[in-house]
Amino acid sequence: MSDPLPPLLLAVPVVVIACQAGGRAVRLLGQPPVIGEILVGILLGPSLLGWIAPGLQHHLLPPSVLPITSALGNLGLLAFLFLMGLELDLRTLGTTRGAVAAVSLSGVLLPMVLGAVLAAAMYPHLSPPGVDRLPFTLFIAVALSITAFPVLARILADRGLESTPVGTFVMACAAADDALAWCMLTAVVALSTVGTALSALTTLALTAAYAVGLTLLRPALRALLTRAGHTSDDLVLAVLFAGLCLSAYATGQIGVHPAFGAFLFGVVAPRRLLAVQCSAARLRAVMLPLLLPLFFVDTGLHTDISTLPAGRWGWGAALLAVAVMGKWGGTAGAARLAGGDWRWSAAVGTLMNCRGLTELVVLGIGRQIGVITDDLFTLLVIMTVVTTTATAPLLKRVAGDDPRMVMVPPAPQGDPERNTAREVTG
Repeated sequence: MSDPLPPLLLAVPVVVIACQAGGRAVRLLGQPPVIGEILVGILLGPSLLGWIAPGLQHHLLPPSVLPITSALGNLGLLAFLFLMGLELDLRTLGTTRGAVAAVSLSGVLLPMVLGAVLAAAMYPHLSPPGVDRLPFTLFIAVALSITAFPVLARILADRGLESTPVGTFVMACAAADDALAWCMLTAVVALSTVGTALSALTTLALTAAYAVGLTLLRPALRALLTRAGHTSDDLVLAVLFAGLCLSAYATGQIGVHPAFGAFLFGVVAPRRLLAVQCSAARLRAVMLPLLLPLFFVDTGLHTDISTLPAGRWGWGAALLAVAVMGKWGGTAGAARLAGGDWRWSAAVGTLMNCRGLTELVVLGIGRQIGVITDDLFTLLVIMTVVTTTATAPLLKRVAGDDPRMVMVPPAPQGDPERNTAREVTG
């Protein structure tokens, strides 16, 4: 057996540098860097490099290193999900009122309903052999209801909107939206992997018990990290990294994807400790630029646009249309009914239609558990890229040059004169 280290020493820097270059290139076009990283991952796969230069692709990414790069990429993914959970401040949701609840629920329910209808039509043509109709339908419904919380935050920061009423309102909606979607995805994974409804309920009960237990351990975790912080920042980093890995292992053993465990550990981690913030910054600075690109390439290797049958493109157009109508229509309509004007509502819908890396994570889970085919995976990745790429330019068109001056949050019922910026931002 040949030593996998030499080809790995070539593959990793090629992927990392290419993704950095792609991220910087799209940044010049007003797009978040993750778009360039996703596109580079796709282009390094069979869609371009494997099509025009299969020998070069085999040399850069030989089969012997793919399991290693996939494992490293998944470590980067777990770190990303931990950070995503760490940034999800659930207290923000408690300080908002009906508008956030209405937009969040509409942003999940309408895409799920439309997605379920489309999935019923797709099932005879695009479902994998042996996959039941229910898990296939539920997965498509959930996949179309995702909002990319981290990418959304990046787009808002790039435009200086993260502290404005529209920014804080949409981030609260996206947080609630993704929390609901992750809960439903847990149910889908349990149903798909264990087979029977009773086993799925058992898995869900174990997952809920684990989440409650992890929450109850939060004071002990805070005490441990506080004591570790008095010793060294390196010890805090080691505790956090070990914790996210062990939590991911625990949910994997329960029967749901390890991603849930990393995310849950981030949610319960004490984010306000300075030592935790510093360690999280170190994880973000190292794991995301160096390991997460390997996840993009693993995604790209399973995204083959060049061999996609012509008949599949119609389904791709239907997926894109349903994704936009469900997400944009549901959230913009709910924001309008909650009291916002059309410009405010259109901006909310445009931002909530952003999917990004979170969607790729969900799609990767679906591919790993075998609930979608490679062709459908490719179509969903294309939908993800299109909706995420469209967010920034559409927001600029909808919001105008100075959205701070023209967008105000919906006023509470019965108090139309009150400024609700404090209420929305918490």
